[in-house]
Amino acid sequence: MECSYFGKCGSCTLYTLDYNAQCAHKQEAMRTLFAPLHVKEFDFFTSPSEHYRGRSEFRIWKEGDTISYAMGAVDKKGAVCIETCPKVEMKIYDIMPKLLKQIESSLILREKIFAIEFLASSEHLLVTLIYHKPLKEEWDKEARKLEEMFGVFVIGRSRGIKRILSQDFVEDRFDIAGKMYRYHIIEGGFSQPNRAMNQKMISWVLRHLENCEDLLELYCGYGNFTIPMAGKFKKVLATEISKTSITSALQNCELNDIDTITFLRMSAEELTSALKKEREYNRLKGINLEDYRFSHVFVDPPRAGMDEASLEFISQFENIIYISCNPETLKRDLEVLTKKYAILHFALFDQFPNTEHLESGVILKRI
Repeated sequence: MECSYFGKCGSCTLYTLDYNAQCAHKQEAMRTLFAPLHVKEFDFFTSPSEHYRGRSEFRIWKEGDTISYAMGAVDKKGAVCIETCPKVEMKIYDIMPKLLKQIESSLILREKIFAIEFLASSEHLLVTLIYHKPLKEEWDKEARKLEEMFGVFVIGRSRGIKRILSQDFVEDRFDIAGKMYRYHIIEGGFSQPNRAMNQKMISWVLRHLENCEDLLELYCGYGNFTIPMAGKFKKVLATEISKTSITSALQNCELNDIDTITFLRMSAEELTSALKKEREYNRLKGINLEDYRFSHVFVDPPRAGMDEASLEFISQFENIIYISCNPETLKRDLEVLTKKYAILHFALFDQFPNTEHLESGVILKRI
């Protein structure tokens, strides 16, 4: 990837290495990190080195009536103004300078704007304009011009306000192992930023599922992994704390004609408490947890990893599938889990080329 902002923008830190060297560097770093756990080999999945990011956010920098996209400076002092970014998918890359010019030409659109978010899918592009001012009908009129001009969906956000002109979601389609999956992803909910790598992650998990009965999933999001995995299990119980993500997950069941998944809006800690029969929850009314025979538990926690109680809880299951966005907290959690479990498969997914970041996947079986 080539970028005129290398060395100025703080987003990319491995720009001095070509992509093959970046991959070698990351694999060596992971071998060193996980050597105490006797992990020596990984499946390593590469990404397109540019135009891979389908979800991105940019600050807006103002000088008089002129506005620019901005990223944090490499020295963490101030910002670097940019015109576009070669990391983002082409449909975002192409629109960025033209969209900004159009926003700049309208006082209503440019006044007190402080960020722009993009959400791309195979089907749509959603643009969210974020403001430090109330948004009213006059804003709608100007923003609709952007929808018509660029063929995108536009949302306006400010404190306590969300103005939806046409729709606040995108639809995506993935072909995984010869089967097409459809996803409805609502703006504001979490989604995997690297769509190509996301498909590789899902395919890797499906390839290593064996002896499946029922599945318990914690941190399920909008059903990204849940929907394809449902075909491998008799029943699935999946939990997520985000109301937005649960709404998407329920719609995704309908889109894919799946009726074997029960989605619950509960935290991992709450479900742990319920399954231990420490507390009853109204949200579990009509659901008999004893009807499930969980052969696998799937977790995809935030960067902080698993808390102590949840780690103890998942240690009762025969098989654990752990997707991690933070190798450091993954190592910490594996130090606990490998006292009772063997690591069968370990994969590294290069979600973000030109950065140190890596996603990981681990499949464990109880010893």
